[in-house]
Amino acid sequence: QVHLVEFGGGLVQTGDSLRLSCSTSVRTFSSYAVGWFRQAPGKEREFVSAISRSGGNTYYPDSKKGRFTVSRDNAKNTVYLQVNSLKPEDTAVYYCAAVETWRDSHYYTEDESYDFWGQGTQVTVSS
Repeated sequence: QVHLVEFGGGLVQTGDSLRLSCSTSVRTFSSYAVGWFRQAPGKEREFVSAISRSGGNTYYPDSKKGRFTVSRDNAKNTVYLQVNSLKPEDTAVYYCAAVETWRDSHYYTEDESYDFWGQGTQVTVSS
């Protein structure tokens, strides 16, 4: 079982930046591809970004390119999501998810691909 914990959410103003963290105690975290998702009130969960287990490959949907950056530090068992120029529409609970894979460069964009999820961290952007 992989226990994921997200950190870094909070109440910010439009234009601010945040760095969210997703940490685990699993020592083999470098074997897991990780994704970030978010869910705003009354809306479906939305894919934000994904990163391969090595960190060498990342993916963003077109709507997320430019302001979102995913990275990881496998030595610290942590994946990060940097969000710049925050907007009120970024308000949501942000979740990280992980799936073990032997494919070093692969990432996953569908939530059903992931086996483990964190509890989420709330990001609220005031206008």
